[in-house]
Amino acid sequence: MLLENERNLIVEYGKMMSASGLTSGTSGNISIYVPEKGMMAISPSGIGYFDTKPEDVVIMDLDSNIIDGIRKPSSEWALHSEMYKRKPDCRSVVHTHSMYCTVFASLNQPLSAVHYVLADAGVASVPCAPYRTFGTVELAQVAGEYIGEGNAVLLANHGMLACGGSIKSAYGLANGLEYCAELEYRTRAIGKPVVLDDEEMANIIERFKTYGQVSRTEG
Repeated sequence: MLLENERNLIVEYGKMMSASGLTSGTSGNISIYVPEKGMMAISPSGIGYFDTKPEDVVIMDLDSNIIDGIRKPSSEWALHSEMYKRKPDCRSVVHTHSMYCTVFASLNQPLSAVHYVLADAGVASVPCAPYRTFGTVELAQVAGEYIGEGNAVLLANHGMLACGGSIKSAYGLANGLEYCAELEYRTRAIGKPVVLDDEEMANIIERFKTYGQVSRTEG
């Protein structure tokens, strides 16, 4: 089976994403890019994560051509492709409709640095891209413009997107940002959050590059 390992990982992480509450039903999507082959493996359209099998995962190039697979790819394939084209180090994209990130996306507001964990996104605040219809090239383009040098972007009235050097790091970032979004939501309910300044966030971003057993770019 072509890209068998990547297909298995997408099935595994899709179940994790659904079980953790980052998404529900068939919403959201996951992909892994293999630059040596110029191919990405992406979750199929309209199939629940606990029903998805490795053979349901679709293999595509970055120009919409299906290379292998019996299913239709996620309607957001262009969104994933755009990230790989813009970000040479990106190897996986996780797109969710997680509750608290989507709350801020529906307010068309960025995520602020109320917790240093947000620095995992590589920026001092996570921007919100303007609304575009789901599954369109226009959405992919505006998301690419707004994500900039960071690793995550909110999609207005839609959800969030996280990039990583591996599916593990992209999924971890999606989880971390949902935590930050809930934290900001809850602190706003009590009072005015104290936001970490840009200088401190720049310091944390540098420290994160060597945090743990491997670098963030390696996943």
